[in-house]
Amino acid sequence: MSQLIDPPHRREPEGEQAQSASDGAQGRRRLWDFLRPPPPAPRIEDPELVRTTYGFWRPRILITATVAYAVFYLVRKNLGGAIPAMEADLGIDKESLGLFLTLHGVMYGVSKFFNGFVGDRANARYFMALGLVLSAACNVAFGLSSTVVAMGFFWVLNGWVQGMGFPPCARTLSHWFSPSERPTMFGIWNTSHSIGAAGASALTGFLVVRYGWRPCFLVPAGIAVVGAVAVRHFMRDTPASLGLPEIEEFKGDTKTVDAVEEVETLDAATVVGEPLTQREFVLRHVLSNPLVWFVSTANFFVYVVRQVIYDWGPSYLYEAKGIALDDANFMVALFEIGGVAGAVLGGIATDRYFRSHAGRVCVGYMAACAGLVFAFWKLESNSIAINAALLAGIGFFIYGPQCLVGVIAANLGTKRATATAIGLTGLFGYASTVLSGWGFGRLVKSHGWADGLGLVFGCSIAALLMFLLVWNVSAETELRIQRKAKEPRS
Repeated sequence: MSQLIDPPHRREPEGEQAQSASDGAQGRRRLWDFLRPPPPAPRIEDPELVRTTYGFWRPRILITATVAYAVFYLVRKNLGGAIPAMEADLGIDKESLGLFLTLHGVMYGVSKFFNGFVGDRANARYFMALGLVLSAACNVAFGLSSTVVAMGFFWVLNGWVQGMGFPPCARTLSHWFSPSERPTMFGIWNTSHSIGAAGASALTGFLVVRYGWRPCFLVPAGIAVVGAVAVRHFMRDTPASLGLPEIEEFKGDTKTVDAVEEVETLDAATVVGEPLTQREFVLRHVLSNPLVWFVSTANFFVYVVRQVIYDWGPSYLYEAKGIALDDANFMVALFEIGGVAGAVLGGIATDRYFRSHAGRVCVGYMAACAGLVFAFWKLESNSIAINAALLAGIGFFIYGPQCLVGVIAANLGTKRATATAIGLTGLFGYASTVLSGWGFGRLVKSHGWADGLGLVFGCSIAALLMFLLVWNVSAETELRIQRKAKEPRS
C-alpha cells in the first residue's frame, strides 16, 4: 500500500522543498511563484531506476488526470439536469436558461484558450487543483442564489475557472507520453468527459427529484474540493521535475528525438542564433497554420451536437416524449457511457489501423453519428429502450471525434504548444454554445423541438465535411510543418 503513496525516489520532493525554502526566505509567495513549474531535479543516471520511476508515475498521472477532469464535469455539467426544476421553482424560461449555458460556454472557451498559454508554462499539479477549488466556490454561490443576475454572474465566472482544467491535462499528457502513443492515451484520458458528464447527469437526476435543484450544485462542490486535495497529492508536473529523461528518449522514439533536434536547429538558425520565444513559436506554428483553424471549426460543430444532446436531452425526453425526468437524466447518462467506449476505441483505432491519421477516423465516426441523430430526430417513439440505445450510439460516435480533435491539435501544435493549440480548438468548441445554448433554446421556444433536432443533424454533417480537410494530418505532420518554418524572424 505504501507504494501507492511513496514514489521510488525522493529527488522531486527535495527540489520542491528547496524551492519552498527559497520562497520562505523571501517572506512571501506571489501567485505565479505558486504556479511556477518546479526546477529540473538532478538527472537520474541508473537506467533501472529510470524505468521503475517512469513505470510508477505514468499510470498514476494518467489516472489522476482522468479522474480529476471528470470531477471538473461534476461542477460544470450539473445545470442541464436541474433546468426543469429551476423553471418550475424560479419561473425562469428556456431562453434565459439557454443564455446561462451560452455565456458560460463562451467564457469557458475563451478561458480555455487563454489558460492554454498559461498552462504550457505552469505547474500542472497546482494549476489544476486551484481550478477545482474556485469552481467549487462558484457552484456554492450559484446554488445559494435566486435572482437571474446573480446566478448568471456566478455561472459565467464558473465558466472562466473551468478553463483551468484542461491545460494541465494537456501539459502532462504531452510530457509523459510520446507522440506515437498519444492517440491511445488521449482516448483513455478522454473518458473523463463521459465519466464526469455521466456522473453529473446521474447525480443531478438523483438529487433534483429528491431534494430539489440547489443540492445539484452544493454536493458536487464538496466533491470538487476533495478532488483538489487528491490532485495536489497524486499529480506531478514533468518528467524533468523528477530527474527523468524526456519521454521520447525513454521510449526510444528516435524519429521524434531527431525531429525535435532538427526543429531546434532550424529555429536557432532561422533567428540568427536566438531560440524562438513562446509567443513567436505560437504565432508561427499554431496561429498561422490553416489546419489548426480547420480542426477548430470542426470542433465547433462537434460541440453543438454534444452540448445539445447533453444539456437539452432531459428536457426533450420529458416534454416531447413524456419520459419521467429522473429516467430522462439517467438515459442521458447512457449517452456519456457510450462516449467512454467511443473515445477509447477511436484512439486505439487511430494508433493501430490508421497510422495516427485521426482525421480519417473522425470522418467515419461523424457519418455514423449523423445517421443516428437523424433517427433520433425522425423516429416518433417514447420507448425508453429505443431512445436510450440511440443516445448511447450518438455518444459513442460523437466522443470519438471530440477526443481526436485534441490529438490532431497536439500533432499540429507540438509538445511545446500543445495546450495552446488545443485551447484554440476549445475556444471554437465552446463558442458553439451560441447555437447549443441560447440559440437552441430560442429556436425550440419559437419553432419546437423538431427544428431544434434538425439543427443538430445539420451540424453533424458540417463537422464531417470539416474533418475531410484534415484527412492527412498525423504524428509525422509535426515535422513536415516545422520544416517549412524557415523564414527569418520578421
